[in-house]
Amino acid sequence: MASSPDARAETSYSILSFDELNGWAADDHSAALEVFSNTCMDFDDPDWLSLCALAQTEKPENARAFFELFFRPVLVEDGNDMMFTGYFEPELNGSRFPTARYRFPIYKEPPEARASNPWLTRREILTTDVMRNRGLEIAWVDDPVELFFLQIQGSGRVRLENGGALRVGYGGNNGHPYRSIGVELTRRGVFQAHQVSAQVIQNWVRRNPVAGEELLFHNPSYVFFREVSHVPADRGPLGAMNRSITALRSIAVDPAFHPLGAPVWIEKEGDGPMRRLMIAQDTGSAIKGAQRADIFFGTGDVAGRAAGRLRDPGRMVTLLPIQRAYALLPEGQS
Repeated sequence: MASSPDARAETSYSILSFDELNGWAADDHSAALEVFSNTCMDFDDPDWLSLCALAQTEKPENARAFFELFFRPVLVEDGNDMMFTGYFEPELNGSRFPTARYRFPIYKEPPEARASNPWLTRREILTTDVMRNRGLEIAWVDDPVELFFLQIQGSGRVRLENGGALRVGYGGNNGHPYRSIGVELTRRGVFQAHQVSAQVIQNWVRRNPVAGEELLFHNPSYVFFREVSHVPADRGPLGAMNRSITALRSIAVDPAFHPLGAPVWIEKEGDGPMRRLMIAQDTGSAIKGAQRADIFFGTGDVAGRAAGRLRDPGRMVTLLPIQRAYALLPEGQS
């Protein structure tokens, strides 16, 4: 399991039995096996690659036995509370060319941003001429608030005014830390924590355009994009492994604690409890910690509303190859 020395020093690992996973027997393990197989070939570790080769030939009806035979559930904890949130692939209205309606550009990463970490802040990027007339625009959209949330999600689709569409994926960032504007609204007393959702924030910014623009500048992080229209329309957006992710089977995790591509069992509490085997195929700037995960809900407004409401406690347990799992235990334990 990849993790930094500082993270490992404060992290505990417990090997569980599959009987200790609440709802394990009732899940559709074949669906999880299919998603696992889509990215497992990208591992560069012999243990994982051996299991991937087996997964490619495993029959769907044997999926549960495959996971139980070759993996062990590992509970990774770092002393912080568990929290599940959701994310989705937004759809924006846009144009390949600027117009009176489509005035807000989706930018590619400039070379100086790639070479400097950190680079300019969000405010500096959007209130100066540093990006203009350089051919860095992929498209223009009609709503700066939706563009802000596109950056939080990291990928999306743009419906073009001529009836076509294009897809964009994460293409870099300016190196500044992500600051939640939802947390900032709570700190100011505008909303209570349980009231905050993406929809609530969007509505507030639109009702308060001057204060809303300043609120967006509270987050200095700025995300650049690249066009990924080669991804078929019926597939999900590209995740951190540069492969399509799957609604309600892919999650974003902190790779300091969980290997990208690993199966992860989640037990989400709150409204609509969820018990299912997911695959860690993505990351996010706000996803930090051993018990922090973002569930991918799919594409469009319905998925966006479901993702925006999610902020629930629970537990997640990573499935690791047997030898990898036991290697994490302190010497003398088994």
